[in-house]
Order: sequence, then structure tokens, then C-alpha cells
Amino acid sequence: MRAALRPAVSVLLTMFVLGGLAVATGAPLVFPSLGPTAYLLFATPSHPAASPRNALSGHLVGVVSGAVALTAFGLWEVPADLANATWARVGAAALALTLTCGGMVWSGLPHPPAGATTLIVALGVLRTPAHLAVVLAGVVLLVAAGWVVNRAAGVPYPAWRPAAPPEAAPDNRLRRASA
Repeated sequence: MRAALRPAVSVLLTMFVLGGLAVATGAPLVFPSLGPTAYLLFATPSHPAASPRNALSGHLVGVVSGAVALTAFGLWEVPADLANATWARVGAAALALTLTCGGMVWSGLPHPPAGATTLIVALGVLRTPAHLAVVLAGVVLLVAAGWVVNRAAGVPYPAWRPAAPPEAAPDNRLRRASA
């Protein structure tokens, strides 16, 4: 129970700050893929996907991939309609998710919540250039809050890239086999 308190309170405070900024500015600073990103930042801060580099890069790949898909299928001006799928929208979603997954694997910068970000864009939920900039601003604000809150709580959260995995201990089985 105690282990759950720090991440839960951290998410609560951070989302109230982001939500307050969203209310004050009218900008869509709170969107679905921030939820899993917040979980990674506060509940599993040492996981490579939670590092600032991976979180920011992953969402950037997701936004760019979603924008490429909107362009490829001519959907920039078409509002979202999740209840009535079209082949163009299915194609945009498939292309965006393909580019996002491939881009994160190719770059070595995994951040699974970016898969939701790319679908938010490709499905037309947030599709204007201003919205896409605000999505990225929301991620930057969340990551900055994660860095501040984790550091203030004494959690060893990386400044940018994931911490290097500990050196592998020598395998004693190999020594015994050769002795």
C-alpha cells in the first residue's frame, strides 16, 4: 500500500497542474496517452521507456507519424468520427501505428504510450497543427513535472537517457566448467 502512495499522489498533483493549465488556456493539454506516460514516469521511473529522452522522442515520433498518415490519406480537414469507420481512416491509423512502431524500434527509443498518441492524431481527435504542438507541449510539461517530482522525492530518475544497465556479473558457471 505504501509503495503505491508516492506514484498515486505524484500523478494526482501533476494531472491537476496540467488540467489547470488546460482549463486556463483552453488548450488540449490533457489527452489519453498522457495516462500511460504518467504511469511510467511515476510508477516505473527506472524503466527505459520512462526516461525523458524516450518519452519525448516517442511522442514526437507518434505525432509526426500521425501527421504523415493524415497527409497520405487526405484527412487533415476531416473531423474525427470514431463511430463510423472509413477505409481512409483505417488506413491512416494503420500507417501511423506502423510508422510509430517502426520508428521507435529503428531509433532505439521505445515509449509504448506513443502508440496511443499516433492514433489520437491519425483518427482525427487532435489534428490541427496547433493541436499537435499542444500535444507535444503537454508531454514536455508532464516529463518536466516527472523529473521535478521524482527528484524531489529522492527517486533516481534519469536527467535524459535511461540509466545504463548494471554490468553483468561474471558467470561463475563458465569458470567452474573450465576448471
